[in-house]
Amino acid sequence: MFQPAKSIDDAIAPIDDGCMLVVPREVSGVPMAATRALIRRGVKRLHLVALPTSSLQADLLIGAGCVETLETSAVSLGEFGPAPRFTSAIKSAEIQMKDATCPALHAAFQASEKGVPFMPLRGLIGSDILKYRDDWKVIDSPFGDNDKIVLLPAIKPDVALIHAPMADRFGNVWIGRQRELATMAHAAVRTIATVEKIHEGNLLDDPTLAPGTLPGFYVETVAVAARGAWPLGLPDFYGVDASHLSEYARMAATTEGFAEYLRRYVYERRAA
Repeated sequence: MFQPAKSIDDAIAPIDDGCMLVVPREVSGVPMAATRALIRRGVKRLHLVALPTSSLQADLLIGAGCVETLETSAVSLGEFGPAPRFTSAIKSAEIQMKDATCPALHAAFQASEKGVPFMPLRGLIGSDILKYRDDWKVIDSPFGDNDKIVLLPAIKPDVALIHAPMADRFGNVWIGRQRELATMAHAAVRTIATVEKIHEGNLLDDPTLAPGTLPGFYVETVAVAARGAWPLGLPDFYGVDASHLSEYARMAATTEGFAEYLRRYVYERRAA
């Protein structure tokens, strides 16, 4: 029977320097405990893909020097303001930015999910984003006269990293309504999941839970991390820690403050 990893560190071991890593949007179950573990380990040169946006997770990884390339449509702390380490890295050209749109990212992942080399998308026509993505190709549709279409190359990450409410001892992971997590897992070479708890029984045998379950053959490793999305929320289970995000926004506004945040909430929190 499938056995969960002994620790988060064991689970994330396949995420090497230079890995293309896809992570979910800020309200879909963000693996923040695993993110802090990656920072402690000192992973470098990540090609980070946020499907399709990110907030604290991307900002932390960028500020900690883990990211070489970022591919997403937005990074923001929302009501708590701009993402300060992301903003600083863009202004100083410390990372390569591959700007995208939400539909474009979903389409590129769906291409990998379907096993095809590209996906067509029309909505980008007329946007200046095409000036900055020479890997996106505009062609004449073979099925219409003077009908332009954009071709997006498939995105196939090395690892999809997610957080979910639970998994069972067969390696199945319950993701509920967050269906983009399934798209990520289908597209990636391997999927690593942290979960709140282990469910006793087979999730796929339960007619209520089965429709929201990612089958275990898409999942390589599971590790238990109670409140593993903190300080972000886990939909339907717990909310965002607004006071902590406010504190982060204040501290991360300066290089010194960000370093103190890492010391206090990434390194010392682990030691405690």
